[in-house]
Parts: sequence; C-alpha cells; structure tokens
Amino acid sequence: MMQENKMSNFSASLLWFGAAISIAEIMTGALLAPLGFGKGLLAIVLGHLIGGILFFFVGLMGAQSGMGAMEGTSITFGRYGSMFFSVLNLLQLLGWTAVMIRTGADAMQGVMGSERSNVWCLLIGGFILLWVFAGLTHVGKLNVFAVGALFVLSVALAVMVFQGKFVAPLGESMQFGLALELSIAMPISWLPLISDYTKRAQRPMKCTLVSTLSYGLGSSLMYLIGLGAALTTGNSDVVGILMSAGLGVAAVLIVLLSTVTTSFLDVYSAGESILNLVRNWNRTLVGALVCLLGTAIALWIPIEQYENFLYLIGTVFVPMATIMITDYFLNRNQKGQAKLNWTNVGVWMVGFALYRVFLGMDTMVGSTIPVVILVMILCIATNRIKKGVSKHV
Repeated sequence: MMQENKMSNFSASLLWFGAAISIAEIMTGALLAPLGFGKGLLAIVLGHLIGGILFFFVGLMGAQSGMGAMEGTSITFGRYGSMFFSVLNLLQLLGWTAVMIRTGADAMQGVMGSERSNVWCLLIGGFILLWVFAGLTHVGKLNVFAVGALFVLSVALAVMVFQGKFVAPLGESMQFGLALELSIAMPISWLPLISDYTKRAQRPMKCTLVSTLSYGLGSSLMYLIGLGAALTTGNSDVVGILMSAGLGVAAVLIVLLSTVTTSFLDVYSAGESILNLVRNWNRTLVGALVCLLGTAIALWIPIEQYENFLYLIGTVFVPMATIMITDYFLNRNQKGQAKLNWTNVGVWMVGFALYRVFLGMDTMVGSTIPVVILVMILCIATNRIKKGVSKHV
C-alpha cells in the first residue's frame, strides 16, 4: 500500500520541485514571449507570488487538519459538497494525467525522431506505475535521483538558452493581464492536490512553506527557461526548443523524468479523490487503476478536445479554494459538521460565475485577483449574516 508515514521537509521539497519541472511549465512560459523579456519576467514573478499564496494557505489547512484536499472540502461545503468536488477533481486529474502522458510522448517522438508516439505513451505510463507501487514514502528516495538529474539538466538548458541573443517579441501582442493569468494558472492547478501531501507533514507550517517555495522557485525557473528559449530561438514549441539547445540524450531524460514526477502527483491525488467517495479501497490499486485509465485516455481520446473541457473544470477551483481559506482561517469554521453547507455552496456558485465573467474581460490584473477579493468579501459577509440570523432564531 501507499504509505501513510509522515513527510519530512526534505521529502516535500523534492516532491514539489520535481512537480514543477515539467514540459507543460516550459511550454506555458514560452507563451509569454509576445510580452518581451522584461514584462514576461514580471508576469512570471507576480503570477507565482499570487498563486503561491493560495497554494500555501490551502496546503496549511490540510497540514493542520490532517485532511487530504478533497476530504478537506467537507469542512467548508459539507459531506455532499465534498463528494461533488471530488468527482470534478477526479475528472480533471484523469484528464491532466492523459494530457501530460500524451504531451511527453509527443515530445519524446520529436526528440528521438520516432513515429511511435503510442509506444512512448505506454513507456511513460509504465514508469508512472512504478512510482505508484513505490508509494509516497519510497518516491521520496526515487526523487533524490530524479529531481537531482532534472535540476542539473534544467540548469544546463538555462545556460544554453541564455547564451543566445533575444529576438523581437514573438507573435501577436499579449495583454499583461492574460500573461499574469497564465503565470497564476500552474500554482492554481495544484490547489485540489496540495493537501494530499501536506496532511502528512511532520511540521505543518515548515513543510507547507518548503513545499510552496520549492514549487514556486522550480516553476518560475521552468517558465523563465520557456520564455528565454522562445525569445532566443524564435520557437515557442518545446520540442523545437530542446532540439535547438542541442541536448540530445539529455533532452530525452528531461522529458521522461519530468513527465513521470509530475504525472505521479496527478495519479496519486486522483486516487485520493476516489477514496473520498468510496472508503476502504486499496490505495495502491486505486492509484494503479487511475494510471492505467490515464494512459488509455492518452492512447485513444483526442487530447485537444479533452483539454478544452479541463479549462472549464479549472474554473471551479479558484472560488472553491478561496472559500475554503476564508472559512477556515478568517471565519474560524474548522469543524464543518453539515451534510451540505448551502451558504458556502451559494458563494461558490457566485464565484464560478464571476470567474467566467472576468475571463471575458481585458483587465491588467487578470481574472484570479478580482475573483479572490470579491469571493472573500462575500464569504465573510454571508457568514456574519448567517450567525446573526442564528442568534435571533
């Protein structure tokens, strides 16, 4: 079984730095190239700072309560609300597992000059399966090698990238608000997962802080490599970037290890969501089943269409996390005994709608910041009104 042992700060740092080093992060950083280097760097730093704050407080909630990410939603939304978010989280994690495997396989095909992309899907899925059977505790030992190798390779890639001269910003112009949202997106994507790992922290505050800093620094480095590579090579395609850098075998290792270390977290947390719905199942077998399903989706389902669906599902988690943080730390609701907390569910529905509205607006601060502020105010206000009504009943 996947072990329930406590997680050390060192293991947490390896786990989350490994999660940050991924092809998806480099690709997203390359998308910021139309801003140029200065504004692109500013968007990366501010975006990861904003996303990192949410990442930290959601993780700290799990570390203090001892609850996993989806189990913890029961405090804020009730048991039925927790089941609802578990289903949505399972869908997005299965999708992201498939997307990561397919993206990694396509990159391997491009680097190796092979036509057998599905073979690479099976190979990557097999490596993820090994990580699953190793368990969360032993993965820390595997990550010593994997993350160490990734860090050396990433530094080598960064050196090669920044030895070149920057070309003019690529593509059509980009609004800073959109670039900021792209930088916030990756830390935000881990909000439904972080507590699955911090709940095992030996030292809740320190472990959560180490996890946040490790991921934030690693992710920022990947974004920066993607941005710099796009501006020096004139190519925003990750395979083209790796080939232009002339890394050869090292590029294969970057693609393979980064896909495995990142996808393992998706697979493991998808298993956690299933266990929140159906208790007493074998944790390892659940993780293995999720890995196999994700690999099958990568082989047979048009990933581009599924990825578009994931963007809609992602809208769920910013208001969800904001309400959880506000309710737990500011409203001091740390027990949550209701089967369904209608007040917080109503706030979430408003937050969901607000997020969709702001996505269609051109603002300098993107969508996440205004939605977080408005949802926090609404959550505090409705909680006080609810308490006032209860006193007079």
